[in-house]
Amino acid sequence: MNDFTTEIVQTLVTKGDLNELFRSHLEKAINTLLRTELTAFLDYEKYDRTGFNSGNSRNGSYFRSIKTEYGELTLEIPRDRNGEFKQQTLPAYKRTNDTLETTIIHLFEKGVTMSEIADLIEKMYGHHYTPQTMSNMTKVLTEEVNAFKIQSLK
Repeated sequence: MNDFTTEIVQTLVTKGDLNELFRSHLEKAINTLLRTELTAFLDYEKYDRTGFNSGNSRNGSYFRSIKTEYGELTLEIPRDRNGEFKQQTLPAYKRTNDTLETTIIHLFEKGVTMSEIADLIEKMYGHHYTPQTMSNMTKVLTEEVNAFKIQSLK
């Protein structure tokens, strides 16, 4: 068994929180991927001599949170000195995943009220959305669906 499998077994035996285990591993994996993406962009490893006086270098990072079905991830997005690096791993400005939005839309289509949806999402995912946020999500997606239905076929 590998380390991850061992951790899953230990979590199940101790009746721990599997979502927290998955969340922490997902957070580590995405952060590693982001750092690797910057390394590939700069074309040299961190602390490598070829990076000195290359015209562009690492310039710290900033934090961004994303809500997933496993909980909230705190991601460290790396930066470069010239501001040219644009990471491709995560969509810009996106704070939730599509699974959650799809669930909200399906509940809305079934006639569940916004406050009931907010309560369900809080129980399922551990974070609270206001009824106004739920309404905004469904409004935007409803407009997109209607625009798609209206467009002419070529």
